Parts: sequence; C-alpha cells; structure tokens
Amino acid sequence: MTINTNETSLRTASLIAGLSLLGMVIAAPYAELYVLPKLVVPFKAAETAKNIIANEALFTSAIFAYLVTFIFDIVVAWALYILLKPVNKNLSLLVALFRLVYTVIALVAINNLVTALRLLTTPEYLTLFETDQLYAQVMIYLRAFKNHWYFGLIFFGIHLVLLGYLVYKSKYIPRILGVILIITGAGYLLTSVRPFLFPNVNIDFAQFTFYGELIFMLWLLIKGSRLKEIL
Repeated sequence: MTINTNETSLRTASLIAGLSLLGMVIAAPYAELYVLPKLVVPFKAAETAKNIIANEALFTSAIFAYLVTFIFDIVVAWALYILLKPVNKNLSLLVALFRLVYTVIALVAINNLVTALRLLTTPEYLTLFETDQLYAQVMIYLRAFKNHWYFGLIFFGIHLVLLGYLVYKSKYIPRILGVILIITGAGYLLTSVRPFLFPNVNIDFAQFTFYGELIFMLWLLIKGSRLKEIL
C-alpha cells in the first residue's frame, strides 16, 4: 500500500489524537460522574437548585470540563482524518464530519447548562417566575442538556462504526482495533435509539462497549506514536 502522508505526519496525528482522547478521559468523567451526580437530584427541582446555588463554582467547573471535552473532540476528528487519510481520503473525511456533527450538537447542548446557571444566579429572573417555577425551569434545562447530547451520540456511534471500518482496512493499525471500534459504535447507536425503538428495554448498551475508544487511545499513545517503526 502506498502511503501518501509522510511518516512523521502519521506519528504526529496519532500522538495528537491519543493525547486529546486522554484529555477527554480526564475532563468528561469529572463533570459527568463527579459534579453532576453530586449536585443534581433526580426529580427534586428545589434541592437541585439549592445545591447549584451553594456550589456555583463547582457547577461552573463542570460546564468548562464539558467544553474542554468537546473542543478535544474537534481536535480528535482532525487528527484521525490525517491518520486514516492514506486508507481512504473521502471516507476518512466523512468519518471526521460525523464526529464534528456530534460535537456541534454537544456544544449547543452545553448552552442548556449555562442557561440553568443564569436562571439561578440572575436576580431579575425571580421577577418573572415564582421560585418553584424557576427551579422547575432549571430542571428542564438540565434534562435538555442530556437529551440533546444523547441525540448527538447517534452521529458519534456512526463515526465510530466507520472509523472501525477504516482501521480494519488499514495495514498499519491492528485489525482487532477496528472490530472493537465497530462494536463500541454499535453500542452507542443502540443506546441512542433505544428510547425510540425499544422503549421497554432498559439497557445502556454503551456501558458495556465504551472501552473501545480507551483501548484505541492507548494504542495511539503507545504504538501509534512509533508508526515509523511499524510502516
């Protein structure tokens, strides 16, 4: 196979993608698994609102953690395009575009968190809503963030499936990684469409398949950064 991109560019793209994914692994769980569960109490608007008011800086840090995560997504989309362009330039571009569409949706979704915070920290809103109504609005925006973000995961799942195909077809990345990425993408797709197609099935498929990107990240950092020795 002829490699049109020089080896240094492939190594650099691999390292950038790996480091960006690592940054996401740090930022996203901080917001998703630590801050929001600490502050948001399901179906209890008043308690949630009071938690956010009392921990405004913590909630703000979660917003920035999500923002950093999705900015890294843009970098990853570009880096993986460079890395896999030698396999199929047009398909690699399409793969990047699917990730970018997901990222745009996720970035727009963050605005719901910003709006929720503004409702609680801007005194003028209390002149427009009763306290209970205001707290209910905050819960709606918090839920809207997750709904919009999870809708975007449909495009992310397609991205991973196509990415896995490119990896599988490449001759400089282990084929098993391609298979794992396809499985991971299928998990995200099933989780995203489950509420619409299988509303009675309460299974988070992505919970069992998310590890694919983590494994790929480790390969990018450890092996991908030495592509000159592999090619």
